[in-house]
Amino acid sequence: METAILSRENFGALFESLNKLGYSIVGPTIKDGAIIYDRLQEVSDLPIGWTDEQTAGKYRLERRTDEALFGYNVGPHSWKKYLFPPRRRLWKANRDGKTLKIETESLPEEKLAFLGVRACEIQAILVQDKVFQGGTHKDPYYQTQRARLIVIAANCTEAGGTCFCVSMKTGPRCTKGFDLVITEILEASRHEFVLEAGTPTGQELLAHLPVRAATPQEEQRVDEGVANAARQMGRHLDTSGIKELLQRNYEHPRWREVAQRCLTCANCTIVCPTCFCSTVEDTSDLTGDHAERWRNWDSCFTMDFSHVHGGSVRSSPLSRYRQWMTHKLASWHDQFDTSGCVGCGRCITWCPVGIDITEETNAIRKSES
Repeated sequence: METAILSRENFGALFESLNKLGYSIVGPTIKDGAIIYDRLQEVSDLPIGWTDEQTAGKYRLERRTDEALFGYNVGPHSWKKYLFPPRRRLWKANRDGKTLKIETESLPEEKLAFLGVRACEIQAILVQDKVFQGGTHKDPYYQTQRARLIVIAANCTEAGGTCFCVSMKTGPRCTKGFDLVITEILEASRHEFVLEAGTPTGQELLAHLPVRAATPQEEQRVDEGVANAARQMGRHLDTSGIKELLQRNYEHPRWREVAQRCLTCANCTIVCPTCFCSTVEDTSDLTGDHAERWRNWDSCFTMDFSHVHGGSVRSSPLSRYRQWMTHKLASWHDQFDTSGCVGCGRCITWCPVGIDITEETNAIRKSES
């Protein structure tokens, strides 16, 4: 793998090169008191000098003592909103007299560059690849946008309070699924980025940048930074036999305890980078001459999600929380041969009452010991 050094002064060249290659850049920026993913025009759009404090049910922005570009963890947004939009029109129909015209929505033509993708988030994209591209029924929008995507990852050198990617074997180092990976080196006298190309596309991008070859000492600095993040994990989840553990404890009293706290607000599924449930909505105008079909994100925490003739199959908070957690950590393996959890910790941070998926699983395991 080719490794090079890009100085902080020349980091803007990455933006310029991506634009010249025809990519629109999406990456971290600050908005509404959080670090979110949005369109970026220049380096100053990044959350320079900011980090995030996260624990169960709490997220706060904090000023760093340095000018790090990637000195944060993950916020409420995930990259799936660009590959699997929260709301997308599928088709529209217009009637003019006896003529009916149906138009399907066009597929994306824009080339996107994801900048600052963490290792756990890369794994989430790879999981959604299986969901939307791996089966018999493939999603054409996802396929098209994914094929036009370049992934510029960022290795984690600091972990957040709700991170547990080490437990899920998804981080903190990026090992696959990227075109280019960045490791930020920030010391008293230097601010540089170690770049590693992971694909021919990444090598092409690297060739357009004003870089120099990395020394063995600088490559070692990457290892040290990633090891530091691994030591700082805010949570731990024992995944050994987790599928069987949850499936044989379907009637465990712990489900009742967590259900007393759960608001069924669906925050955990909305912020999750792998959840993929959706619903279809048909709309029409008052004249009946215009109709549209939309696909919207949905959640297994809503009553309507499992509604069949006669009512909802999962009418209680207990049944809905149990469905979500056992699907994420157990039956997802049956569907996609992988876990549905990547250890990003978002569901813990953004739960209003601080329900912790690692705590709930570990409590069930402990009861068997």
